Amino acid sequence: MILPIRLSMIAAAAALAAGCAGTPSRSGSSVPGKVNEPGVDALYARLEADARRYETGLAAARNGEVERARTETLAALDDLRAASAQCSRTPGCERDRFDSTFDRLLRLHVDGLVDAEPIADGATPGEPTEEAGESSPVVAALPELQRSITLLKGRELAEVIAVNSTVKAAIEQWLTQYRPNLIATYVNYQYMRYRMWPEYHKAGLPEAVLFGIMAKESGGKVHAVSRSGASGPLQFMYATGLRFGMTTVDGFDQRFDPGLSARANAAYINEQLAALNNNLELVLAAYNGGEGRMRRLAGGRPDASFWDPQLYATLPTETRDYVPMVLAAAWLFLHPERYNLAFPQIDGRPGQIVLAQPTSINELTVCFGQVGGATDGWFRTLRNLNPRYDPQQRQPAGTRLEVPAQLEAAYAESCAAGRWRTLAGDLRDAAVPARAMASTARETSRDSGPRQRAYTVRKGDTLAAIARRTGCGTPVDIARANGIRAPQYAIKPGQTLKLTGCSSR
Repeated sequence: MILPIRLSMIAAAAALAAGCAGTPSRSGSSVPGKVNEPGVDALYARLEADARRYETGLAAARNGEVERARTETLAALDDLRAASAQCSRTPGCERDRFDSTFDRLLRLHVDGLVDAEPIADGATPGEPTEEAGESSPVVAALPELQRSITLLKGRELAEVIAVNSTVKAAIEQWLTQYRPNLIATYVNYQYMRYRMWPEYHKAGLPEAVLFGIMAKESGGKVHAVSRSGASGPLQFMYATGLRFGMTTVDGFDQRFDPGLSARANAAYINEQLAALNNNLELVLAAYNGGEGRMRRLAGGRPDASFWDPQLYATLPTETRDYVPMVLAAAWLFLHPERYNLAFPQIDGRPGQIVLAQPTSINELTVCFGQVGGATDGWFRTLRNLNPRYDPQQRQPAGTRLEVPAQLEAAYAESCAAGRWRTLAGDLRDAAVPARAMASTARETSRDSGPRQRAYTVRKGDTLAAIARRTGCGTPVDIARANGIRAPQYAIKPGQTLKLTGCSSR
């Protein structure tokens, strides 16, 4: 039985987790100084008591005691929030204990115990019921968005987003050299929208913000990975993803799941809105540049502004560029007609196919061709909707794949059998050994160079950065060679690592 407890409870739990998108969590004592043993012991006792109270609330929910469940869980979370804040000011108190507890409590929701509020009669799940707050071609084309597309914490985005000279400059960038990227993001997003938008709607956040972040972060490419290791359509670091409920299941990194990524992103945004006075610019700066920095600069100032010259000048150049670009993309999503911009009409209705015979995503892409007017083909869409699968690997007959609804008939006509199916299979069979040979050649090249070397960890290093810089294996290879445990893969400056499989460069 799924009880009618608001999903915002999950977001509230996620909002307590320390850390930010793109920044690993801290370890050790929160503040320097002589350890306050009585204070630390008292905080740890509160932590344990609150965790027990939270679990008691979940047990009440399983027994149908909805009001008691709500009272117990929210009271536990409120006290955990207060205790966590006190921990950060208490010498010797380890915030990692709070982080791990928050993560464990979040995972207790996996069984589907908590769901959204009951939907009003006649309404569609994920569909707002009020009228739109302002006119927009996007709202007109997708009337189910209605009011929530334009509101942020009760305020119109027109009031929240300051279209100043910096944002106008970003709008110009999107409309000139980055116009293809903006259009591609829109197309990619429309096919994934049914998985991502409901998560934002449940969290009470405007879809335009989701689009703006994704346009800047990944362009709607689910498998995007940055040089620092941030991954997925909304670019979470692994440790941050863990704190917001995304882990690795059967070898699949859930940061690449568009729905789970949107849920985690919404939880993070709501957390930071609460901490930063519902100031969208500051929240976006925290998402890019680190919440710790933004809370130090603005957390205690209700009137703090991202555009304040004194605050703005202290931010990294990347963050100063990031925030207006996200705001500009969100603004264009709402008001394309004001800027001579036309987003394509996309039929994003979801569908499914069941494979009649073993087939890979690459083979499907070939046999679908450009059906339905897809000038760029269907590879990206199929990859985004089925992120767990290697596109070259054949999936067994009977496998269900998510596809746009318009491809359901096309599969039966062109891909279940026939000449395009045969062509796709021939091309795939040729590609597999060719790639295997290329892989063997790379391994041979590596073997011709030095096989092993040592590396001293520097401040700011990650295993991914070390592997990339040295050409020595993969992050997992380095971890295994040095007994470094997943998922944190913790290393520290001055540590000497053994590197194997190094290239000759």
